[in-house]
Amino acid sequence: MSKRKVLQGNIIAAKAAVAAGCNFFAGYPITPSSEVAQYMSKELPRLGFPFIQMEDEIASLGACIGASLAGRKVLTATSGPGYSLMQEHLGMAEMAEIPLVIINVQRGGPSTGLPTKPAQADMMQARWGSHGDYPAIAVYPAFADEIYSETIRAFNLAEKYWCPVTILMDEIIAKAHEDIEIPDTKDISIYSQKDNVVKDLNIYDREIGEKPPRVDFFKGYPIHVDSLEHDAHGWPTIEPNTVHKMQTLRMQKVYHYLDDIIAFNEYNMDDAEIMIFSFGISARSSLAAVQLAREQGLKVGLFQALTIWPFPKKQLQDRFKRIKKVLTVEMNMGQMMNEVERVSTDDVEKRALLRANGIAFTPQEVLNAVKEFYK
Repeated sequence: MSKRKVLQGNIIAAKAAVAAGCNFFAGYPITPSSEVAQYMSKELPRLGFPFIQMEDEIASLGACIGASLAGRKVLTATSGPGYSLMQEHLGMAEMAEIPLVIINVQRGGPSTGLPTKPAQADMMQARWGSHGDYPAIAVYPAFADEIYSETIRAFNLAEKYWCPVTILMDEIIAKAHEDIEIPDTKDISIYSQKDNVVKDLNIYDREIGEKPPRVDFFKGYPIHVDSLEHDAHGWPTIEPNTVHKMQTLRMQKVYHYLDDIIAFNEYNMDDAEIMIFSFGISARSSLAAVQLAREQGLKVGLFQALTIWPFPKKQLQDRFKRIKKVLTVEMNMGQMMNEVERVSTDDVEKRALLRANGIAFTPQEVLNAVKEFYK
């Protein structure tokens, strides 16, 4: 039976992680994500599962990698500076194809930046934070119910595609206490491959587009895991054809299933003349602005991205066939604006409402930008 409660966004995410089957957490407290660790420090031991506070974020993700290889569903939570420290281990998880989930509650940056203020400053870092080529998956909820559902979906995606998944949030939605109906666990769809047993050494041997098997390091055939480029056995290699195949396998396990991975919401888009592209807390202000604009007879719609990476290129291009004005609203200096411009055609007029000073947009500010666009 579902339960309606008033909960903080960070706690909603933590509860959803437990519902998704998370049974290991390693992390280091950092504002504004600390409540996730606080909740897990009480709940996981109560359920008989490990919670570890590590010495830093580097060690935290390293512990998560080890636990994931041992068959655990793992989570860590951090903010921008900690996410930066995690990037080398995130690269290893991409190379070795290790499922794990990272919650990044964004704050102002760079460096220590604005620890207690909201930002959407890690959008590009979620895609390109670690070096090399890899198919990043990042989701970004905007509303309380989406925090819950996208956390569940992040765990499912990590398990299904054998990769790290980042849940992006911002200080406002993570700290706000909101009314939410927590669904009954029997109504939640959980992806699992617990019964998979490794029968031979070829854990990376598969066809392009084929989903890899979930590995438990301590069950079945002994396997080899390395951060170096490797062959189908997991052993290091520099043989060009093998390297090309492995790179392609890792990319296509995500890009072959874009329809399953990419999610978004649309509001008042059927007859829109101006489309707002936004996400997270900025999408909330934008939706309120759309409602105000409609009351004033302005045909404005909102495209709210839930999946940030892979970027919803095809979906936006389909809308640009009809809508020739797009306003990107985000709390940074234009990170996703550049992506919108990249996928649009020359006949689409593009503008942006940007801010990186720790103050979220009000609906009226977004509405004013829309009115200027109409002029």
